[in-house]
Amino acid sequence: MADVKLSNIKKSYGDTPVLHGIDLDIKHGEFVVLVGASGCGKSTLLRLIAGLEEISSGELCIGEQQVNALPPAQRGIAMVFQSYALYPHMSVFKNMSYGLKIAGKDKAFIDAKVRDAARILHIDHLLERLPRELSGGQRQRVAIGRAIVRDPNVFLFDEPLSNLDAALRVKTRVEIGKLHKELGATIIYVTHDQVEAMTLGDKIVVMNQGRVEQCGTPLELYQHPATRFVGGFIGSPKMNFIDGKVTAIGPDHIEIQLGNGCRSRACVEAGDLKVGDSVTLGVRPEHIEECSNAGTALSGMVTLVERLGEASFIYLTLDDGTEIVVRGSGESTVTTSERIEVSFAPHSAHVFDSSDRALRRLQAGNVHSTAQLAELKAVAQESI
Repeated sequence: MADVKLSNIKKSYGDTPVLHGIDLDIKHGEFVVLVGASGCGKSTLLRLIAGLEEISSGELCIGEQQVNALPPAQRGIAMVFQSYALYPHMSVFKNMSYGLKIAGKDKAFIDAKVRDAARILHIDHLLERLPRELSGGQRQRVAIGRAIVRDPNVFLFDEPLSNLDAALRVKTRVEIGKLHKELGATIIYVTHDQVEAMTLGDKIVVMNQGRVEQCGTPLELYQHPATRFVGGFIGSPKMNFIDGKVTAIGPDHIEIQLGNGCRSRACVEAGDLKVGDSVTLGVRPEHIEECSNAGTALSGMVTLVERLGEASFIYLTLDDGTEIVVRGSGESTVTTSERIEVSFAPHSAHVFDSSDRALRRLQAGNVHSTAQLAELKAVAQESI
């Protein structure tokens, strides 16, 4: 089994700490994506797992073995780099087989492993070519093939698609997803692209300034971001944020007065909030509708419209100067400098307190509010 367990992992360069106690449990066969902005520590964490950097403190286990002091070759890992790192004078076959040759494997074994990996990656017709005769996507598949032939316990990917153009990035992303299903391997994948993270990962680890901000499935992070940072990082375009103050608290909602004087209702649990507290309202662009009478209405001036065919991104400046993005229909007729009104439903709103922590959101479709649940429990106890 190739479980990976990180316990209070810290890393410092001299007196400068860059990782502040990372705890992660990665199960065998999981596809885990480390995602975050540049400088958040995700690549450093991957290099610690690979053994390319020394852990300052904490414990790293792969399988049942603590590997802090083990060299990379003894950890049962294989790493795919952003830069491909292929030998330019060697054919594809020799690049893929080199590690096995150094390990002393016999020719028949090497030939079988390389050709099987090449078949899986659809590069079996390229085995005699040199790297300079390949496209970027083909070179990346060779780099992945070189990792596959080693039968590692864990695959490590360090931003493998960054050097590819947009169309090829999508194609290769799909191939990596299929490869994971076929191999059933444990994969730890680093990227700064949240779309890659959402489409590939079974589990996403959002990192921020050397700490884990939130860990969960793609839908958990999208629907229930734990902090304002996660809410703004996951989703494209990012979540809109509007400052306001709490004016009323109900059993299954709070009411907020926004900076433009508009009142909004959000279906969240108030927790420790009090009337008068400052909060931030978060609404995703795809949850805001043009010219709808449902929910909270906001008005503003259109500053830009991006037409993508299937959708239109409408950039709107509200009356108090707050800028938001609305994902409208591809058939939207809104134009720049037009004044429009948009709205969102209370159940689609997120609320973050003054410390940027999210309040628990009550989704649409929840049959019972908090008050209703309490009433149901009381009735149930009376009937016993």
